[in-house]
Amino acid sequence: MFVSPRQQSYAPTPYSYTPNPSLSATISLDEEVRLSTTTAERDLYDSLAEIYSIIVTLDGLEKAYIKDSITESEYTETCSRLLKQYKSNLSDESVSREFVDLETFKREWDMECPRATERLRVGLPATVEQPSKTQATNGSGGGVAGSLILAATENFITFLDALKLNMLSKDSLHPLLSEVIQSVNKVTDHDFDNRGKIIQWLITLNQMRATEDLTEDQARELAFDMEQAYHGFKATLN
Repeated sequence: MFVSPRQQSYAPTPYSYTPNPSLSATISLDEEVRLSTTTAERDLYDSLAEIYSIIVTLDGLEKAYIKDSITESEYTETCSRLLKQYKSNLSDESVSREFVDLETFKREWDMECPRATERLRVGLPATVEQPSKTQATNGSGGGVAGSLILAATENFITFLDALKLNMLSKDSLHPLLSEVIQSVNKVTDHDFDNRGKIIQWLITLNQMRATEDLTEDQARELAFDMEQAYHGFKATLN
């Protein structure tokens, strides 16, 4: 007599499995999983999470600027703040070591963010890299205010003096050169001779480690380029 098999309450599989009580999980599903066990580890993960957030936010900011969804002043202020926060997080040695570099970090966390990548490479807001006509401030007589010309001239001289004093680290030169290009942009939006060299050197310095120094050859080349840029700037005032 044929007897039908007892119907199972679950779909049959080609492999049988019998739970073993001795191998049951020792972690409660209601227990919070901790990513870190020390304060140092927690601070490290917080900083890496902050960097991730900055990259995503910066990419969105670049898209908004391209679409004219925000004003130039709003873009410049927000972009400058994000770039400073990015550099500040990476100034910590343990964070920098874990981060490795931008491309490695992006691969590890499956990020694209091409616009943020380019902005972080340059290290300047787009409005500083390529000034618009609205940035130059006019004086009461319709010309550029003398105080702005004086500030730009002083920033050029201060930077050249820093090179003469053998101040060759990124920490010393990058802020000074940033002051040069920002003050110049307030005076003129013209692409004067060797203005592009200022941007190129800013990118070069931005990609260096914080404590890294220029070589003697680089310092001589930078001094020459800045002298030429200064003469080009003065020519636009005539």
